[in-house]
Amino acid sequence: GIPIFLAGAALKYAEIEPVPCISTPAAERIFEDKATEIIAKIKQDVTRHRYGDEAHLDTTVKKLGLVVPGKAYPQLIELREDVTEEGELAFTMVWQSLDTPYKMWAEDKRRKRYE
Repeated sequence: GIPIFLAGAALKYAEIEPVPCISTPAAERIFEDKATEIIAKIKQDVTRHRYGDEAHLDTTVKKLGLVVPGKAYPQLIELREDVTEEGELAFTMVWQSLDTPYKMWAEDKRRKRYE
């Protein structure tokens, strides 16, 4: 009784909800055809329940220098899949970053690392 309840409560406390993925049937088809292995892994990773991490992709944003010491990690809010006018996949990650200033995300030196 009690140990199972405590284990369940601990897992619930450490749970990170899956990130929603906003898409269309056309975008899903393009995703299947054109997504790279890394993009597919990101989608698979963040659209499932996680336990024990601080945030989705927490080690990634930390390595990119986007975590202000002593502050909350940026939170991945949603994924968006779309099809460009050229028929390519548009894969967007929408973040909420209350403690990491926009200027940190937009630094020229850092942006070049994203491309």
